[in-house]
Amino acid sequence: MMSTLVREAVIARHRLFVLAILLCAVPAVHATFEIAPWKAARTPPLRLSDLDGNMRALTEYKGRIVIVNFWATWCEPCRAEMPSMQKLATRFGTDKLVILAVNYQEHPDKIGRFLERTPVSFPILLDRDGAATKAWTRRIFPTSVVIGTDGRARHVITGEYDWDGPDASRLLEALPK
Repeated sequence: MMSTLVREAVIARHRLFVLAILLCAVPAVHATFEIAPWKAARTPPLRLSDLDGNMRALTEYKGRIVIVNFWATWCEPCRAEMPSMQKLATRFGTDKLVILAVNYQEHPDKIGRFLERTPVSFPILLDRDGAATKAWTRRIFPTSVVIGTDGRARHVITGEYDWDGPDASRLLEALPK
């Protein structure tokens, strides 16, 4: 028999999962997002393999702004924001900005089919067991964490965001140097 506490935890996780699915089902026409300061005491480590099997670690990119984007191909807002992320990456250049797109538990073949339709130049990392997503987010997709040049997480953006717009540029340029 399940204890009341365990049952309540299971129900809460189920509600969070349903909310994540509903957020991903919202049409991209009326994109919503929330920007909040990073509240955790530290920035979690991030070390995952990319689609080519190369290990990538967040620590490799110190000295550059990093956007860690948590996404999935089944998430419409995730798919919709990818082109604006690519435009941002192109505009800033890899010497100033790195985008690490962390895919949530999908097979590389499925990701590859998506990338054939929506090519990007930034690394796609594989969160095969979901542990990285769990450590960094509330598992609402898309979620992006903006990391300053010092390697510290600064902002969390939940929901589809226009990375090609002037607000994104201002957000990144206002980061401490």
